[in-house]
Amino acid sequence: MTQIDRLRTLGLFDARVPRYTSYPTAPVFTPEIGAAAQARALAALDPAEPVSVYIHIPFCERLCWFCACRTQGTSTLTPVEAYIGTLEQELALLAKTLPADLRMGRMHWGGGTPTILPPALIHRLASAVTAVIPPTADWEFSVEIDPTMVDRDKIAALAEEGMTRASIGIQDFDPVVQEAIGRIQPFEVTRACVDDLRAAGIRSLNADLVYGLPHQDDARLDDTITKVLDLAPDRIALFGYAHVPWMSKRQKLIDETALPRELDRYYLAELAAARFRQAGFDSIGIDHFARPTDALAEAARSGHLRRNFQGYVDDHCATLIGLGASSISRLPTGYVQNAAATPAYVQRIEAGQLAAARGHVMSAEDLLRARAIEMIMCDFRLDLAALRGTHGALADSLRPEIALVSARFGEMVAVTPDSVEIRPEGRALTRIIASQFDAHAPEGARFSQAS
Repeated sequence: MTQIDRLRTLGLFDARVPRYTSYPTAPVFTPEIGAAAQARALAALDPAEPVSVYIHIPFCERLCWFCACRTQGTSTLTPVEAYIGTLEQELALLAKTLPADLRMGRMHWGGGTPTILPPALIHRLASAVTAVIPPTADWEFSVEIDPTMVDRDKIAALAEEGMTRASIGIQDFDPVVQEAIGRIQPFEVTRACVDDLRAAGIRSLNADLVYGLPHQDDARLDDTITKVLDLAPDRIALFGYAHVPWMSKRQKLIDETALPRELDRYYLAELAAARFRQAGFDSIGIDHFARPTDALAEAARSGHLRRNFQGYVDDHCATLIGLGASSISRLPTGYVQNAAATPAYVQRIEAGQLAAARGHVMSAEDLLRARAIEMIMCDFRLDLAALRGTHGALADSLRPEIALVSARFGEMVAVTPDSVEIRPEGRALTRIIASQFDAHAPEGARFSQAS
């Protein structure tokens, strides 16, 4: 039996499973956990422990067809400026709730398109955040950048506010693929953006790519990778396109007959990974790459790699506070998510309450399984001894799942009395193996394909 046959038999090309940027996953969240639980958890934070802050900017001038994020189109800045005002109101509510002297170790602006903000709004938002949660001396500030929606003045404003990392959305440089996903972005525009970021002193650049897009083939992706390597990023995220038109209506504009088939998707991912490794990047988890000197690669080598809603991170902050419509906070008690639709979010904030609309309180078993799944996703290894150190004897409750993994995946994993490790040839199955430790099966939830 060939490697492909083994992967097919084990379900790689059929399974639809979570990406496990959280555990439990968002479909498990319930409306019983809302603003009151959010306020209690925020008030109980330890001010000695820095937190991460995520701010969602849901606006875009163009709505890319492939995107499944919570976004909305706008042709003017009027709703954007109003939204910044609402974020300021949310921050004022947080100021009344958070313990004094809390500090921010990380901040990330995502979207949507954060670079839709003009310099004045960039300064206004950054000042509002740091006034409520001042940064630590070694904080990091990352921003998702659309090269077609940024200029030197915006970059200068972000740099003045302390941006340390830019995450550049690329997806694919081929014009046929770009036309098919509704995102026209010439290489020359992206090159100019990178040059401006470097000139502004931004020391770390991340490039976001997507495989499995319509009309994408080996030659087109290979050409895109050559162009990306010419930009000399420090990190690369290589995401598999998630075709979920039942969640994202705009994806119905994509011609499904032009999408690569499951096996072709697999080979596209393998081609890209090989090119990045040949260029000197370390493989990080299932879909990230970093230069060996980058903090993400160092975290992977030292066992400190973590996974959250931004993917793989070297973030040591245990708490993540999400601001804005649809943002999710990870708190010591569990997860809370702000109202997803912007009008509902605004309505809650203007009523003088925090915006949480649903969430999940973590049980001891949830905490154990969350860490076990994170180990698998980050390190390809579940270590029962390490789990006993933090979760006690409860860690041994995972033994039945370990036995099932051993029986189902056979030579793809190496099992000892205290561990299960995914061998290199089985790492394409990582999300499927992680799902064996998922005790929540929300009814009706549909996830993206595993390959």
